[in-house]
Amino acid sequence: MSQHEYQAELIPAFTPLLAIKEASRCLLCHDAPCSQSCPAETDPGKFIRSVYFRNIKGAAETIRENNALGAVCARVCPTEKLCQQGCSRSGIDTPIDIGRLQRFVTDFEQQTAMQIYQPGRKDKGKVAIIGAGPAGLQASVTLTNLGYDVTLFEKEAQPGGWLRHGIPEFRLPQKVLDTEIARISEMGVTIRCGCEVGKNLTLAELKTDYRAVLLTVGMSKGSTLPLFNDASQVEIAVDFLQHARTSGGNISVPQSALIVGGGDVAMDVASTLKILGCPSVTCVAREEMAEFPASDKEFTTTQALGVSIIDGFTPVAVTGNNVTFQHVRLPGELTLTAERIYLAVGQHAELEAFAGIQAQRNIVETHDYQTRDPQLFAAGDIVKGDKTVVYAVKTGKEAAQAIHHYLEEA
Repeated sequence: MSQHEYQAELIPAFTPLLAIKEASRCLLCHDAPCSQSCPAETDPGKFIRSVYFRNIKGAAETIRENNALGAVCARVCPTEKLCQQGCSRSGIDTPIDIGRLQRFVTDFEQQTAMQIYQPGRKDKGKVAIIGAGPAGLQASVTLTNLGYDVTLFEKEAQPGGWLRHGIPEFRLPQKVLDTEIARISEMGVTIRCGCEVGKNLTLAELKTDYRAVLLTVGMSKGSTLPLFNDASQVEIAVDFLQHARTSGGNISVPQSALIVGGGDVAMDVASTLKILGCPSVTCVAREEMAEFPASDKEFTTTQALGVSIIDGFTPVAVTGNNVTFQHVRLPGELTLTAERIYLAVGQHAELEAFAGIQAQRNIVETHDYQTRDPQLFAAGDIVKGDKTVVYAVKTGKEAAQAIHHYLEEA
C-alpha cells in the first residue's frame, strides 16, 4: 500500500443506479425511526424518500437544513449505532445503508455546485466562537441563519479541528472538508486561524467585543499512561494521526507496531499504519468484544486490512519495547514486543486560558450550554454527551439556539 492509497477513500461511493436501488429498499415509514435516532436531526427518512423519487436536490436541502457537515457525517458517523439501528428494514434483512446514501446526495450537491445556504443578514450583533471544529462550524451556520455576525477563532493554521488533524484521509478526504468549510465561509462567517485565546487574544477582550462567546475547543490533546513514561519508542496516537494527515501520508512507519486502546482513534492508527506499509500491526484493548468501543465500520475495516485485535487485556508492565498485559477478568498474561508503541488511551481538553469556568474531568459545567458566566457558552466534546462528530453537530446547533434565546432576552 502507499501514500496514494492513504489519500483514497476505502469505502466506494454509490453509483446513481445503486443509490436509487438502495433507496428503493426503504419501507417509507411514517414517523421514521431512523430520523428519530439521528442526534443531528438530519432526517434520513425524508432524504431517502427524496432519493427514491429521484429528487436529489430536495434530499440535499433536507440534509443541509439540519446538518452543515452532512458530507462529513456521511463518512465518519457511527450509523450502525444510531439511524441504522432504528431502521425498520432490520427486521427483514439488513438496514438501509444511510451513510452511503447521504454521501451520494452530498457528493451530488458538490458536483453540481448547489447553493443551498444563503449569506446571513448580520443584523443581530456579533458572536465569537473559539474553536473551528465540528461543533463550532455547525454553531456558526445556525447563528448566521439566525442573523448574527459570527467570527470563528482557531488556534491552528487551518479550520476543521479533529476533522482535519485527526481523521485519516482515507476516511475523510481533505477536499470534502474544504468544500464544507468553503460553503460556511460563503455564508459570511469569518474564520480567523492562528488565533489562540491566551496568546494572541484574551477571553476578556472577546467578551468586550462580542455579545456572546461560544467555547468549542474539543479534546485535542492525547492522554498518556504513567506506565509508559520511561518506555522507548512510544508515540501518542493523536500526534501520529496529525503528523500522517498533515504530511498526506508521506511518513516512515515501523516494521512492527503495538497500539494500546480500542476506540476509533486506535482503529484509525492501526488502519493508517497498515495502509502506509507497516507489515505487523497489533491492537490491544482493555474492553472485551461485547463492549468494544470502536464503531463497527471502523472495526471491520481495520480487521480487513490485516490488523490483529486482542480484546480484554490491560497493560501492567513496560520494559523497553516489551509490554506485558493482564486479562481484565481471567487469570492470564501476555507480553508483546514491537518496534513502536502507540497510546490511544483517551484525550483531554486544554482549558487553562479560560479562567473562571467550572470543569470536571474535561467536562465544562453548563446549564442549557451556558456556563456560570452568562456571556460564555460551551459545546462539543467539552460538554456532557457522546464524543462523536454527529453529537458535536447536535450540541453546536443547540448551543447556538441557547445563545440566541439569551441575546433575545438581553
